[in-house]
Amino acid sequence: MSDQCDTFQALDSKFYQQPTLELAVSLLGCILVNETEEGTAAGIIVETEAYVGPLDKAAHSYNNRRTKRTEIMFHEAGLAYTYVMHTHTLFNVVSGEKDNPEAVLIRAIEPVEGIHLMVERRGMPASANLTNGPGKLTKAMGINTFDYGHPLTEKPLFISQGFLPESISSGKRIGIDNSGEARDYPWRFWITGNRYVSRHQKAEKIIVLKDERTNGGTK
Repeated sequence: MSDQCDTFQALDSKFYQQPTLELAVSLLGCILVNETEEGTAAGIIVETEAYVGPLDKAAHSYNNRRTKRTEIMFHEAGLAYTYVMHTHTLFNVVSGEKDNPEAVLIRAIEPVEGIHLMVERRGMPASANLTNGPGKLTKAMGINTFDYGHPLTEKPLFISQGFLPESISSGKRIGIDNSGEARDYPWRFWITGNRYVSRHQKAEKIIVLKDERTNGGTK
């Protein structure tokens, strides 16, 4: 992977117009990039979770709940939805059509550029623990609540096309035990075998993507 920032080119808005579950899969292998005054940090997205509200009891927008925090979810797809949970900033990609509030949580990335920045921001040596969780990756990448609503088709925070994983695993989402039947939906996706995945569990399904995805999108 080149260290030149111009290697990364933001995906256009059409990419984000996929159904949320498909987008959660398509984001795997793409590259999350953040250009700051300190430098550029980038990482391959290796784990996602889909939240298909307003019928998804685990989603912030369940029952069309519209608050100051969830407002951005009611806008067009491809915007950044950031919020704080237990002092950690979490980063989501807004999905679904306008007024249909859905999102994809980015749970883990594999660093490819700016690792020295990530190490400095996290105050720890380089290891899988640097970015193998949703709060860890935002701190390492310099993503915060000021990025709320930012269009991911534009710099400085954007998502670039990466590579096509050979296989993707899916299973239950994490940390949503109080969401009724939604806790059992297999809407967590990860690149099979990647060591930066936040939590390894038995996959309920393996998705083989060869010849099924083109230019970062799903057919």
